[in-house]
Amino acid sequence: MSIFINSETKIIVQGITGKMARFHTKDMIEYGSNVVGGVVPGKGGQSVEGVPVFDTVKDAVAATGAEATLVFVPPPFAADSIMEAADAGINYCVCITDGIPAQDMIRVKRYMYRYPEGQRMILTGPNCAGTISPGKALLGIMPGHIYLEGNVGIIGRSGTLGYEAAAQLKERGIGVSTSVGIGGDPINGSSFKDILQHFEDDDETDLICMIGEIGGPQEAEAAEYIKAHIKKPVVAYIAGLTAPKGRTMGHAGAIISAFGESASEKVEILNAAGVTVAENPAIIGETIARVMR
Repeated sequence: MSIFINSETKIIVQGITGKMARFHTKDMIEYGSNVVGGVVPGKGGQSVEGVPVFDTVKDAVAATGAEATLVFVPPPFAADSIMEAADAGINYCVCITDGIPAQDMIRVKRYMYRYPEGQRMILTGPNCAGTISPGKALLGIMPGHIYLEGNVGIIGRSGTLGYEAAAQLKERGIGVSTSVGIGGDPINGSSFKDILQHFEDDDETDLICMIGEIGGPQEAEAAEYIKAHIKKPVVAYIAGLTAPKGRTMGHAGAIISAFGESASEKVEILNAAGVTVAENPAIIGETIARVMR
């Protein structure tokens, strides 16, 4: 089983005619993802990598039955594209775009909450690597070959550290059920807490790996949620132990501004919730293997 996507999920790509979108659309199709179309206003009727292009998401959904979308739209227009997907009835949206203004994302969050919880689109990102269910489907930009199919669920703010965890697991013969990038921006579509329950409910996920970093309250909120609701073992790594206070490090959201936002404080909070925390990124796979024994 997997969460959010599988081999049957009908996928569209918003912004498909762009250079990077074309490249990753081809990669997703070669991986086995069921890409059924793309959306670029004014370019309806064209095709990219053998899939049709539509002017609007509603047109794409009506013609293909699309359920998931990958947003590859430039920052000034990305928020409108996400809201268009929500309005068209898309179930799951991954936004790759980096540099979306925070005020635009506030507008997106408010817009999505107009819909009842059961009808509300799930958004991951922006500024994320995407989602992959190894052996089933890839919806994003991650290198599919480093993911082995298995029973570890990964949630990460950092795409590259998610890759590192997957590669270390593969070296040990341990696979991944689904890896979800939630993105490193201050305001994102889904937090750790939002994704944790999906893995808890997945019969084929035996352990959850959380990859966090300095800045923001997400890891502390996740620790509280894990303590109250998650029965499966959780392993975490928090990047930024040596980061100075008040300086942005890497992602826009990686800035320490309050108690509980430094790496050391997050490690302490997670440990108190019963989470096993890897001391450095080189031993994420080793730590997971030890906990799974």
